[in-house]
This record gives sequence, structure tokens and C-alpha cells, in this order.
Amino acid sequence: MKSGAHTAISLVVASLALVLTDPPFSVPVVLGVVLVAGVLIDLDHFVLAARRTGGLAAVRRCLRDPKIVFLDQSRIFEDGEVGMLERLLSHVVIGGVAVPLCWLSSPYLAGLVGATIYAHVLADLVADTRNAVVLDADDPRLQ
Repeated sequence: MKSGAHTAISLVVASLALVLTDPPFSVPVVLGVVLVAGVLIDLDHFVLAARRTGGLAAVRRCLRDPKIVFLDQSRIFEDGEVGMLERLLSHVVIGGVAVPLCWLSSPYLAGLVGATIYAHVLADLVADTRNAVVLDADDPRLQ
């Protein structure tokens, strides 16, 4: 999914948190936390791409043409640079580390970050499911 979609989903999470709970933080802090957790978690894509390719081509593309970060995100990564399962696994690992660390500071913060990352991963799974090609391991064409 693109950052705009994750921003919108994160804003829904923030809105629900603000309406359904009594946050110990100001509205701008809740919005900031949710946007950082819901959008910037995708920075792991650069790490995954670098690990897969052995280089920083995606970072160089963004530095060479910064507008693609906002206007044409499909040009950031080449096909195969970021694996679907690795990306989802990375998000789950990040959430599994971030939530307990946030809990040490504030249980509310941990819940907010957890809900945001959950919504992000769920949205990625829905999008990936729509775009997935199902392969049957017993298919002779795969042998």
C-alpha cells in the first residue's frame, strides 16, 4: 500500500482512539504517534531492499528524485526488491518490539502503537491478498 492509504488508515485509528478513550496525551501527540507508527514503519522496506540487493539503489532513487517519495512511490523499489512475506514479518517484529517498549513509558501509548501497527499490517494483508497469485506446490509447472 502507498503512504497515503496508510496515512488515512492511521487517521481513522487516531480518530477512534480520541473518540473512544480518554487519552493522557494531547490531540496533536496522539495524531503524531499514530502517523509515525502507521507510516514510518514502512522505512523497513529500505532495509529489506538493501539486504536483498546488496545495495542502496532505492535510497539513491529517492535522493535523486525526492518527489517520487510523495508522488510516485511505485518507482522507489524495483520488482522483487522487497518481498511480501519479509515485509509483513518485519512489520510484526517491529510491532512486537515497539509495543512492549512503549508499555514501559505508558500503557496507553503501547495500545495506540499496537492498534496502529495492527491496522497497518491488516491493510497490507488485505491489499496483498487482492494482488496475490496463489501457487500450488504440487503443480508440475513449479517442479
